[in-house]
Amino acid sequence: MRTFICGLDIGGTFTDCVLIDESGELTIAKSPSTPTDFSEGVLNAIESAASKLRLSSPELLKSIKVLAHGTTVGTNAIIQRRGAKVGLITTKGHNDVIHIMRGSRGLAGQDIKLIVHIPESSKPDPLVPKKLIKGVSERVDCFGNIVVDLNETEVRNAIKELQQAGCESLAVCCLWSFLEPKHELQIKNIAEKIAPEMYVTCSTDLAPKWGEYERTTAVALNAYIGPTTVGYITRLDNSLKLMGYKPPLQITHCAGGTITVPKAQEAPLLTLDSGPVAGVTGSSYLGSLMGYQNVITTDLGGTSFDVGVIHDTKPVVSYKSTVHQYEYFLPKVDVQTLGTGGGSKVWIDPATKALRVGPESAGADPGPVCYGNGGTTPTTTDADLVLGYLDPENFAGGKIRLDITAAQSSMQALADQLDMSLYELASGVATIAEFQMADLIRKVTVQKGLDPREFVVFAFGGAGPVHMGVAARELGVSKVIVPQGDTAAVWCAFGAASADILHVSEQAKIMSSPFDKEAVNKILLALKEKGIRQLNSDGINANEHEFQYSLDMRHRGQINEVEVFLDTDSLKENSLALLREKFVSRYEQLYGHGAALYDARLEIVTARCRASAISLKPKLNTSELDQRSVSPDAQTGVRKIYWAEDKKIRPTSIFDGYKMCPGNYLEGPCVIETETTSIVVHPGQSIEMDSFKNFVINP
Repeated sequence: MRTFICGLDIGGTFTDCVLIDESGELTIAKSPSTPTDFSEGVLNAIESAASKLRLSSPELLKSIKVLAHGTTVGTNAIIQRRGAKVGLITTKGHNDVIHIMRGSRGLAGQDIKLIVHIPESSKPDPLVPKKLIKGVSERVDCFGNIVVDLNETEVRNAIKELQQAGCESLAVCCLWSFLEPKHELQIKNIAEKIAPEMYVTCSTDLAPKWGEYERTTAVALNAYIGPTTVGYITRLDNSLKLMGYKPPLQITHCAGGTITVPKAQEAPLLTLDSGPVAGVTGSSYLGSLMGYQNVITTDLGGTSFDVGVIHDTKPVVSYKSTVHQYEYFLPKVDVQTLGTGGGSKVWIDPATKALRVGPESAGADPGPVCYGNGGTTPTTTDADLVLGYLDPENFAGGKIRLDITAAQSSMQALADQLDMSLYELASGVATIAEFQMADLIRKVTVQKGLDPREFVVFAFGGAGPVHMGVAARELGVSKVIVPQGDTAAVWCAFGAASADILHVSEQAKIMSSPFDKEAVNKILLALKEKGIRQLNSDGINANEHEFQYSLDMRHRGQINEVEVFLDTDSLKENSLALLREKFVSRYEQLYGHGAALYDARLEIVTARCRASAISLKPKLNTSELDQRSVSPDAQTGVRKIYWAEDKKIRPTSIFDGYKMCPGNYLEGPCVIETETTSIVVHPGQSIEMDSFKNFVINP
């Protein structure tokens, strides 16, 4: 009997399912997402995959060893403002922390107009209205000592008032609770007795770090999406069990691994951005098999362009995130997003008469003009169609007919305003989009002290292989890899299937050098014990446990922290000098040679432990490289395409990606088509299929 690993990912338009059997054979299925109840779309995708294997859904589920699922339910709840009604209990006198925010107003890394034109910026809608924030008497000092006991009477009254106000969730965040969590846990216990129907979450369980604003934001967001996410995960888990799936359902999270259902129910905030992060996870797995230590991941869909970085085999992570201008603490793989995608609208700036692409998107409804669903504003996809990159008769495997006349008409209207030809305008749209992508890649590499020329690019998502050849050429990147052919269009689902079980635990404790190694080791040991308990609760055998430790460090008196990884689970006498050397090396990589003060006092701010267990992995087989020349049967015809390099239309060969074999090599210009994407190879470039059946563009 065949057995499978299954990865699932919910997108705005489609829910993707990837199955990998024990021989490494991949089966891909898509089903429309069902926003009213996303679990229906998931079950439909599983049914679609089962039908391709001539199985029923229960038969397939009984043969699945691992099922990992990336969900956007929490993300959608925030975007659509459909979360729970949240009440917040905090230390009396600090009720307004979440409203005051930071001086940046959450604008770091945002649209430059929001930063330069301050009057245009505004604070976001409050996560918790002031009337639903209750301050209670309690106080812990900056050393973790209780100086004012918790007033339990005030707590009971506050919970009853919030209950009467109709709150569905309760967020608890007290000052300095990350050093002494006793009062927060007391509040949680009282709430569970008085209002058992409420979803309760404490900051000490979610983000035990210095920074009351970011901690308050994290716990408020967790409470906001809690009931919706918990309800969805619970329904799906129960449905799968009823249909015969027995192993624990794994949920992907933003740190790049998976967690079990109980952990996801406790901390649904971990699921935010888990879909794009899964794409980085899949790229990390395939990249390691191929021997690439440095990979830039690029996911170009209909509305956005997501970029992640893998350096020295490890995904680059961040510890502060932003959602709707709210900054919060949470360890996550650093994925930066740009509002450029296949559906990005093309427009002319009325002030400068300059051509613009995005960030507003036509979305799935009405979509690009060429979809024929009522869209009137041209998009990047319309430009691709006009240029000839896409086949109007063979889009999405022939399932969608594109209206090239409507696309040309909408683009011509803009071309006339700028006194350009139709093809000049369409080429300009593609170039602007590609250069915007290149700029974002520079931002996530160069600003972290990394040289993009030392990386390969993985291009996935439906539109990634169309445009990444040019963006990579601008960056000086040597290779663009379209992973596993048409699997690239469901790569985030593949990434979910290849993720390990992972728990990230943190403890904030500011310590100045010379460091007390016993105090540091005590914290590291406590974090390890917490990780052991988490892995044990997941049913992982002790011999499968793996741990990685790190410290966030900075110059004393500065605020810029860098993460320093430890080689062992504790500091020894000879480790202290090495710790300083590692800090200086990482600091100067980020901020420039000579930026560190070698003899200055240092501070440890946060200790971190990643407790993981390697999950069953997809088996990707390699094939012998066949002949270099492509079979004549693979060429499906010739299409007229406008190439910016030549500034003219050229008859261009079109190839069927399914009829190409490992070792096949083509010189550009050409286009390789699959059911899910088109791979565009520009003049002066070449493409080949490697032993893993990836398409490799040489920019």
